[in-house]
Amino acid sequence: MNIAMVGLGRMGLNMARRLARGGVAVTAYNRTVQKAHDFAAEEGGAARAVDSIPDLVAALPTPRVVWLMLPAGTATDEHIDELLPLLSPGDILVDGGNTFFRDDLRRHEAAAKHGVRYCDAGVSGGIWG
Repeated sequence: MNIAMVGLGRMGLNMARRLARGGVAVTAYNRTVQKAHDFAAEEGGAARAVDSIPDLVAALPTPRVVWLMLPAGTATDEHIDELLPLLSPGDILVDGGNTFFRDDLRRHEAAAKHGVRYCDAGVSGGIWG
């Protein structure tokens, strides 16, 4: 299985680590690109880093699974706005942030227009939850 993890803060980084150590091929992107490269070096062949959202999309086999672990609000909207035109029908976009449900309804509608499946999967419990 292949998955992209966008956002390598405390929770996103630990999720990416667990996925990589569990045998999932993780492609990582973070606005601070060095964090993605540090993660890939730490995990060896189970992970790779990319420097941009277009590179992230190009690196994944279809159908793509892109998991966002970003702060609610503007950061999430900006990444989704950049991702949607690059994704293909049948790709899956997961928002793991704790966003307001009305934002997710709006994002679901925008994703559907591109044929992208959108999943609101808010993660809670801190880095160990």
